[in-house]
Amino acid sequence: MWKEKVRGKVEELFAKAGVSFGGNADWDIQVKDDRLFEKIFSNGSLGLGEAYMNGWFECGRFDETVRRLLDKGIEKATKTWGNLFLYIESVILNRQSKRRAFVIGERHYDLGNDLFELMLDKEMVYSCAYWKNANSLDEAQENKMDLICKKLDLQPGMKVLDIGCGWGGLARHAAKEYGAEVFGISVSKEQLALAEERSKNLKVKYELMDYRDVKGNFDSILSVGQMEHVGYKNYRTYMEIVYKSLKEKGLFLLHTIGSNDSNKVTDRWIEKYIFPNSHLPSAAQITKASENLFVLEDLHNFGPDYDKTLMAWYNNFEEGWDQIQKKYGERFRRMWEFYLLSCAGAFRSRKIQLWQFVFSKGDREEIYQAVR
Repeated sequence: MWKEKVRGKVEELFAKAGVSFGGNADWDIQVKDDRLFEKIFSNGSLGLGEAYMNGWFECGRFDETVRRLLDKGIEKATKTWGNLFLYIESVILNRQSKRRAFVIGERHYDLGNDLFELMLDKEMVYSCAYWKNANSLDEAQENKMDLICKKLDLQPGMKVLDIGCGWGGLARHAAKEYGAEVFGISVSKEQLALAEERSKNLKVKYELMDYRDVKGNFDSILSVGQMEHVGYKNYRTYMEIVYKSLKEKGLFLLHTIGSNDSNKVTDRWIEKYIFPNSHLPSAAQITKASENLFVLEDLHNFGPDYDKTLMAWYNNFEEGWDQIQKKYGERFRRMWEFYLLSCAGAFRSRKIQLWQFVFSKGDREEIYQAVR
């Protein structure tokens, strides 16, 4: 009786989003194990993700399933005690403290360069691409790197700090195309090993370092895909460190995924399996952290481009899976599919955004000319 009641509740909830169990639409869910319903009922998004990893259901277009569920706010109806515990922990503790800074590198970015080489573009840029006038992922990522360099008005000889430099694609672009001298920092050993290998003979230096240990002054600073790991308790500290490290009249570009709501926690499945200690900032949280430090010169939202980027990564991952399946295994494949497709659906629903902020320090006489 209890199982039938739970199944009915979940089916009724999903039906509000036009998603059925056993239906014919691409976004309908094909049940392989009836334990799926209690898993979703008890654990919300965490349960849905773990059920997918377990092979308890299949779906032709799970990205569309997620988009439909989020469009109708179904995630709000599946809040669980686990969400409350994560909220309390996030309030009491600093989950992004300096002591925990390298956890994300070890658990995500150090998974294996073979995985990311297979999935990403040729320069291995692991952040949202800019698809304006682009016909491929390679072109769109080059567009994004060029967009950032132009927004910062990079000139030959300028010293640039790249916080969260990844595999060095943007640092190399700034050095090769704009003559900048770039210092990139990351908390991933695997990223930096490959970045150094690919950056020989360029004016680029890398170091394994938490942002709180940055020293020196720079003409420009860029932060791409880093703010998602800083945490709401540290936003002001982050901005103060950037301010201290940026020369007068310098520009700071902040590229980040963002939430429409100011909150203190992240999705439980993402937290557990993909990005530990992560948190998506709201625009209000970012601008609050920058008060009395910077002038906000420009804010650019191209969140829908992340949907397209994630689907390109998903297609690359699926096409190349045979090359790495022995190393990672079937459960990892399903976990990674769920990650890429659910994130694509979230961007498609406009529940999360991709922002580029440009801040200036000091008294800049000229009007900032925004680039698009």
